[in-house]
Amino acid sequence: MSVLNVAKNAALFLALLLIGACSNATGAQTGTDTPTPEVEQKQAYFAGGCFWCVEADFEKLDGVVDVVSGYTGGLLENPTYRQVTFEDTGHYEAVRVTYTPSVIDYGTLVDYFFRHVDPLDAGGQFCDRGPSYRTAIFTSDADEREIALTAKAAASKTLGQDVVTPVLDATPFWLAEEYHQDYYKKNRLKYSVYRAGCGRDRRVRALWGNSPKR
Repeated sequence: MSVLNVAKNAALFLALLLIGACSNATGAQTGTDTPTPEVEQKQAYFAGGCFWCVEADFEKLDGVVDVVSGYTGGLLENPTYRQVTFEDTGHYEAVRVTYTPSVIDYGTLVDYFFRHVDPLDAGGQFCDRGPSYRTAIFTSDADEREIALTAKAAASKTLGQDVVTPVLDATPFWLAEEYHQDYYKKNRLKYSVYRAGCGRDRRVRALWGNSPKR
């Protein structure tokens, strides 16, 4: 065999080795590159008076991914704040809570909600009066409804009075205007003055004391 043929054969052998090595490396990488499973998230709906305050309260919880303010419970499509507040639309100021069930369950959210509102007040919440400021829990299925009704009964027993907060079927949720979203972050001073002046925290403490669920 000539020197030239030996060189060609050696080069071919080396090329085949390199191709095999690359194939093995690629195969190993593909075999270990498993997709990360998606974490389940669910949504819950609550009306507790001023949605600025309800949003601020729920966003303190571990396992809550996002909270947005909006309107629900009425028939008018895509309502505005002025319509909900000053007209008879049937809507409540409400929040949509997106949460991770593996971190916090629906029952904990409901218990937390009750301990951050006055569920004995049928005419509004604190200084905010009128139908749009009433409390309500909007449930999406039979399991949520059972949990909410059980929590409502427990709240009535704890307070020694009938809780007037209704447990309703969820209806379309309409996002509130952008300036309402995260209002407590965008307007910290105005929000603090409003919340203190409205007496929300004073009334909640008077009802529930220093409950660990607060």
